[in-house]
Parts: sequence; C-alpha cells; structure tokens
Amino acid sequence: MTNLADERPSWTFLTNHAHVLLCIAGDPGIRGRDIALQVGITERAAQRIIADLEEAGYLSHVRVGRRNRYNVHPDAHLRHPMDADRPVTQLLALLGGPAPRRPRRENRG
Repeated sequence: MTNLADERPSWTFLTNHAHVLLCIAGDPGIRGRDIALQVGITERAAQRIIADLEEAGYLSHVRVGRRNRYNVHPDAHLRHPMDADRPVTQLLALLGGPAPRRPRRENRG
C-alpha cells in the first residue's frame, strides 16, 4: 500500500496562492471545498488564501444566492520585485489558464 505523501514532490514551482488563483480563473463559481481538493490543502487554508488574494487586490467576489462568484483582476501586478512589472494575466497565460474576463460595464447612455 503506497502512502500518498510519498508520491508528492517535496517542492513545486508554484505556491498554493498561485494554484488557488488558477482554480478561480478557470471556474469563477468554484467552491472553496473544490479549490481545497484540487490544490491539496484544507478548506480553511483555501479560505485564507482567497482572503489574502482579495486583500491584495487580485480578486473580488459577489454573492450569488448562497455562493460566491469571483472576479480575477487581470491588471493587478505580481508581488515579487523581479515580476512587479507583469500583470497577473501574463501568469495565467503562461500556465495555460483562461484569461480573466473583465466585468461588464453597464451602458449609461
């Protein structure tokens, strides 16, 4: 019987924050439970990461019924000084994730 922990690499190139952002960019209506399963973290950790991403300006959400619908802010810039000139859209494009849709503006005519 193999242990799942034995099959996991000791490190990865992307952080859990990047993985959560990719999950949300791919499915803006995704539940925290599903993010946690995909990333391999607890639901509570997923919630903390979502809060971090919102606080840093990478995400916002609206309540739709009993669920959240997330908006990725594509023009938000990456945090590391080496990447600070690059918007999050470039990261998502590099990793093959969908480009975040810009929220529709209401017609005020």
